[in-house]
Parts: sequence; structure tokens; C-alpha cells
Amino acid sequence: MIAFVRGPVAAIGVDSAVIEVGGVGLQIQCDPGTLAGLRPGQEARIATSMIVREDSLTLYGFADDDAKSLFELLLTATGVGPKLAQAALAVLEPDQLRHAVATEDLAVLVKVPGIGKKGAQRIVLELKDKIGLPTRAVTGRPLQAQEAWRAQVHAGLVGLGWSPRDAEDAVTAVSPLAADSPNPSVPDLLRAALRALSKA
Repeated sequence: MIAFVRGPVAAIGVDSAVIEVGGVGLQIQCDPGTLAGLRPGQEARIATSMIVREDSLTLYGFADDDAKSLFELLLTATGVGPKLAQAALAVLEPDQLRHAVATEDLAVLVKVPGIGKKGAQRIVLELKDKIGLPTRAVTGRPLQAQEAWRAQVHAGLVGLGWSPRDAEDAVTAVSPLAADSPNPSVPDLLRAALRALSKA
């Protein structure tokens, strides 16, 4: 088990980052919030959970050990795989997730893409006694798809070598394209942002 990795950030993609550890580049699947905190060339510590399948070894990365622990707990729920668990932590902060499960707030849980009402009920049933209470007052609101794409596109541009400021300008430029869609396509918006940067 690889509990965490530490090293310089070699690259940042739309949904993953490459961290150099001992001369080896480890690709780590990360949510937009984790990616947004990384900068190419700067050292980073990412808490990780390794998922072993017959045909793959995949590292999932998190900004802290708390998010990692919740990810691994979510995997114990029936029907929840790594992608869905990571999506939950991309949309909800750890304490928002704890609060939603503890209070049986299905309306919050179904905001996660891939979790329907029955799935939310199953998660509450199976995890309510395990997940614990929020460690602090729950503030803010879930990260909606309209906000999530911005972090993903920004991280993707920075990973391709653009400065954070140029990336932010490009994200602003393509915002109208995403405004009418409840689930904006990140790859399409990333390509549009690259076109905007090339024209600039």
C-alpha cells in the first residue's frame, strides 16, 4: 500500500497529476480541488489510496488524509467504486459528506453525479454508523458541475504549461459556452480554452 507520495509535480492533467518520486513519475488520479492546489515544479505531498484490479494498479490522490479515509470508507458501501467515491469528494467537502450521511440528507447526496436516490439511501444505511460526525461546522455549499469544470479546465491548462493567470483568463473566455449546460464537457471546454489562448 502506498499511503502518500511526496515530490515535485512533473505534470498536471484534466483529472490526474504526475509526481516525481525517486526518478519515477507516478500518475495519480485526483479530484479538481486537489489538482487546483498543485503547481508544476513545486513539491507536493498527496495522500494516496491504491486500487488493485486484475488489469491495472491505480493511485487515487487526495489533498489530505481525511479525504483519503472517507474515500476508502465510501468504497465499502455496496455499489460504490473508486470513480464514484472520488466524484463524491469532488462535489462535497469531507464534513459536508459526513453531515449529509449523519442527517440522512439524501438531497445533498444525489447532487453527486452517479448517485441516485436508491444509491444515496444505501450509502446512508451502510455508512451512517461508521462515518462519524463533522469535525467542524459545515459551511459553504456543494461544488456544482458549473463550478467543477472551471477547476478542471484551469488545472489542465496549468498542467500544459500556461501560467495560472493565463489559465484563469481562458476559463473566463469559455464560460459562456458552459453557461447553458448542466454538465459541461471538460474536454470540449479545455480545447476551446486552448484555442482562445492561441488566438491571444
